[in-house]
Amino acid sequence: MVLFIRLFTESFLFAVSALRENLLRTILSLLGVTVGIFAIIAVLTLVDTLDKSIKKSLSFLGSNVLYVEKWPWLFEDNYPWWKYYNRPYPTYEEYVYLQNNLTWAQAVSIYDQKGGAVLKYRNNSIGDADVIGASYTHNQVGDFEVEQGRYFSPQEADKAKNVVVIGTNIAESLFGQAEPLGKILKIKGIKFQVIGLLKKKGENLLDAPSNDDIAIIPFKSLMKMYASRSRGISPTIAIKGKADDKDLIEVENEAKGLLRGFRGLRPIEDDSFAMNRPEAIASVLDGIISVLTIAGWCIGSFSILVGGFGIANIMFVSVKERTNLIGIQKSLGAKNYFILLQFLFESIFLSFLGGATGLLLVNFLALFSTETFVISLSFKNIVLGMSVSLLIGIISGLIPAVSASRMDPVIAIRSK
Repeated sequence: MVLFIRLFTESFLFAVSALRENLLRTILSLLGVTVGIFAIIAVLTLVDTLDKSIKKSLSFLGSNVLYVEKWPWLFEDNYPWWKYYNRPYPTYEEYVYLQNNLTWAQAVSIYDQKGGAVLKYRNNSIGDADVIGASYTHNQVGDFEVEQGRYFSPQEADKAKNVVVIGTNIAESLFGQAEPLGKILKIKGIKFQVIGLLKKKGENLLDAPSNDDIAIIPFKSLMKMYASRSRGISPTIAIKGKADDKDLIEVENEAKGLLRGFRGLRPIEDDSFAMNRPEAIASVLDGIISVLTIAGWCIGSFSILVGGFGIANIMFVSVKERTNLIGIQKSLGAKNYFILLQFLFESIFLSFLGGATGLLLVNFLALFSTETFVISLSFKNIVLGMSVSLLIGIISGLIPAVSASRMDPVIAIRSK
């Protein structure tokens, strides 16, 4: 331990001395490591932030949820489009059938979303609101939380009662600072009583549907409002697995078998429905993020390579300048490993200095954060940056340190 402290102290002093005596040369040499670490960690930090922001934007899809729909989220190659078009939409009867027969599901719901609805309260109105008609089990499947009041009951859902749960933006636009619970608002001219207020979610990166801008009513109430229209209802059945992806796979297989049987499909016939999973979107996004990460490593690697040669150059110069001192140390009994570690520690210290500067610059990226894109340097990336700096320091200083440790003390002393 004493030897380590001594080596560290001497290496630190020699490194500081090198910085003072050759400030410009040292700074230019360390610039490569600084830029390299900055490039790599900055890209990784931005990619992590992008990943978190996108996942937050897609949180409305819920976690571990399977969606039964007419259209797939990702179209299959060489599959005729007209077969998708001719598929029927899921029905309320199919929802009830799945709810009663699925054994692997935690919860099953049916919902449909209609945009462009007009919501009014006295003289206040919203001209383009999103209204979701959902079953009473939808709060067990969807990613939303009722902060005030309550969600509608099974009886209210079954009897198509005119009750509504609204988001915070709708509440602020219609009621201002007044208490919204118990108030009567109009949706497309029909009166609905506000029974719940959703917890605020805030903005998201992809401008995806937000719980702050929706009004949730019973599914049968939505059916009454839109059944007479030409387009009518185009529902989605959402099925939540119990615990993990394995359960969701079992749910998908079970639901597929039940639906094929309910629709009377023969074994040779294709499915007349799509089983959509959020993981399909996530896999596409992961591919893009992987490309960005590789690009960051490639860009940073070139800079780090230049920085590594710069540090190696400093160390060779340092060995040459201290050849006489090395000879004196060895003549006084210094071991080869002591000389080697002395220069190796100095190289690592210089590399650490460049890496720390790069991480400091990355930290300043937080100044460019927005509400939907919060940039923060994670502990994982800090450790990664310093680990890369350590590796570069070892590699750059190893050859100069070995050459210094193998010097003949007599020849080294005579160097002056």
